[in-house]
Amino acid sequence: MNDVTDPGIAAARSDVLARIAAAANSAGRDPASVALVAVSKTQPDDRIEAMLATGQRVFGENRVQEAEARWEMRRAGFSDLELRLIGPLQSNKAREAVALFDVIETLDRAKLAGALADASAKAGRAPRLYVQVNTGEEDQKAGVAPQEADAFIAAMRREYGFAIEGLMCIPPAEEPPGPHFALLAKIAARNGLAKLSMGMSADYEIAVLFGATSVRVGSALFGARM
Repeated sequence: MNDVTDPGIAAARSDVLARIAAAANSAGRDPASVALVAVSKTQPDDRIEAMLATGQRVFGENRVQEAEARWEMRRAGFSDLELRLIGPLQSNKAREAVALFDVIETLDRAKLAGALADASAKAGRAPRLYVQVNTGEEDQKAGVAPQEADAFIAAMRREYGFAIEGLMCIPPAEEPPGPHFALLAKIAARNGLAKLSMGMSADYEIAVLFGATSVRVGSALFGARM
């Protein structure tokens, strides 16, 4: 393998990890309880390779087709690689998503649940699943409404036998994120879910304070999108 070390990428990752650790310590949490998800969507190959060279192994992607092109060949070289789908998933892409991703964080409707259940049965593998909650109830965003989350989680368990791993949210950009993170944590707690995917480049430290177990960081790691 060519030397793909990039001091800028390595320094950015070290800084993000240090900030995660500081926030976790401030909240009386173990920093190791927070996973850093590097959002690799739209990033060029050299930045992906440089991030892999730092030891980063958990990556988030928004679109199935783009992720296939970026990761199918790379997967063979990294037995510990974890890929997470963090963007909306169309039901007709369920088969490809099940084949590629280890975690799907955007389960939000019954039709998609059925497609994932069928695809998982046929593939003989089942990605870990998070339910996306639209905490801001924004029309343009995917996700289950907060008041419908309990019933939806129960239905996923009862009707499909899904072992839901956690919840995910994307707060409204113009609002303070804290109340949205607190709401997601409350929904998770009453449904017996320990995993919370919340926080991005602008607010991941706040998310850790509110209990995030994974943060999805793009620009703070890779710089501005190309």
